[in-house]
Amino acid sequence: MGERKRPALRQPGSRILGTGHYVPEKVVTNVDLEKIVETSDAWITERTGIRARRVAAPGENSSDMAAAASRRALEMAGVSPKDLGMIVLGTVTGDHPMPATATYVQRKLGAQGCAAFDLSAACAGFLYGLAIADKFVSTGQVKYALVIGVELLSRVLNWKDRTTCVLFGDGAGAAVLGPASGDGRGIVSTHLFADGDGADDLTIPAGGVAEPATHDTVEKARHFVHMQGQAIFTAAVRNLALATKIALEANKVTSEDIDKVVAHQANMRILSALASRLKMPLEKFYLNIDRYGNTSSASVPIALDESYRAGIVKDGDLVLMSALGAGLSWGSALVVM
Repeated sequence: MGERKRPALRQPGSRILGTGHYVPEKVVTNVDLEKIVETSDAWITERTGIRARRVAAPGENSSDMAAAASRRALEMAGVSPKDLGMIVLGTVTGDHPMPATATYVQRKLGAQGCAAFDLSAACAGFLYGLAIADKFVSTGQVKYALVIGVELLSRVLNWKDRTTCVLFGDGAGAAVLGPASGDGRGIVSTHLFADGDGADDLTIPAGGVAEPATHDTVEKARHFVHMQGQAIFTAAVRNLALATKIALEANKVTSEDIDKVVAHQANMRILSALASRLKMPLEKFYLNIDRYGNTSSASVPIALDESYRAGIVKDGDLVLMSALGAGLSWGSALVVM
């Protein structure tokens, strides 16, 4: 756990054995968006911190991206797909309404037989999945669990709406969990929250049983992402700060004890405001929003894998994760890598 003295943390029951991520090859820059919607590189960069995002190729689906990220995580972990006891996949852009995209990932990995299901917590999906998998591994019900966050948002965006189409990107991230080894490394705690009063602030209104697909819903672009930007911004800063403080207080640590923050990459202004509210230097935050934009449930695991493989997050580091998305759903996790 490094040279610096920290308050004693509880012994984790599970730990992250491997991480992986995948992003599509196609890069769409702000300059590219200038050609299809009324916006500018300067406008997007100033308001969001985003300069580019990835867009999936035709025929490339969420399960394809998830499987690619998962293979990298399994390889790092040294775990065979056949040894997985559970696959938990967070997404709001699954391949089909039914069955779960996790079952397609299971088939592509050759991991048939284990539990496999999706969960919908939007940008907080990976943290929700991490909390579930941690409990199953910690209690010994499964030995190895695969947690995935994947989104293919480019196909549910209105590319004529500059308030949303400039924000999002496609990608996938994954982590393999296994039993903790007793050296302090692992998932120390997870904290999950939701507030349905904000459910209408970020939504895809049509396509479910409440508003089935019709010619009218298609013409009115009701199958695309609709967002109340200011409401989401306010909720994100407030709730992410609260979730972080809860995680710190629950483990009797301070912001100074945190080595790195791997937060949801939604908007650079949100991340800056969060750092300020927590009185933490922005240098502690791993940032890749400029290259990928908001990849929703894939955001945290992509950032975690990138930072770990680059040596920015190191073995023994105390890492704080947090995310907020539609629902409104949000959460935090404290992990010793």
